[in-house]
Amino acid sequence: MILAVDGPTASGKGTIAKALAGHFGLPHLDTGLLYRAVGRQVTLSDGDPDSESDALAACDFPDSLLADPELRSEASGGMASRVSIHPEVRRALYERQRKFATQPGGAVLDGRDIGTVIAPEAEVKLFVIASLEARAQRRFAEMRAAGREATLEAITADLAARDERDTSRNTAPLVAAKDAVTLDTSDLDRDQAVARAIAIVEKRVRS
Repeated sequence: MILAVDGPTASGKGTIAKALAGHFGLPHLDTGLLYRAVGRQVTLSDGDPDSESDALAACDFPDSLLADPELRSEASGGMASRVSIHPEVRRALYERQRKFATQPGGAVLDGRDIGTVIAPEAEVKLFVIASLEARAQRRFAEMRAAGREATLEAITADLAARDERDTSRNTAPLVAAKDAVTLDTSDLDRDQAVARAIAIVEKRVRS
């Protein structure tokens, strides 16, 4: 069983995907981490994330980079959004994601184009959304809890910019698959969002 979980930054898709993987006993891949690694490698190589050639070269990052805590930073998230607009970068990372999705027994993948590009045959597709205000508040709280300096205004602006890049790119834009179930987490806490997602998956599997 393949479960595809897509949505914008800070919508809760990662939390939901991990919970679904645990509940159904499936391996989980945060595909956004691959793009963050590419963005991080560009930085480490003093490259330009807006240059397709620099970003493509960074796709050959060492696996050890995936354990770098810096990948979870806002800076790496912004870099990931910039390198992900390049078609060649997306093609370079496609096979890695596809292999994970089609492993025996299935898997849970979260990202922005899982249900539309990486695993269009997924048994269940979730499109997780939340208002910009709710997402900014969540990210602001996470940053403060981690001791990172940031303002709510800056985070809101950054998320809005990422949304624009993700939804307007020509290759694999962020969009709900036609057969995806939309889950709005704006007014849900973690447990409520996870419970709603599990219920959606179980209903789809039974039908």
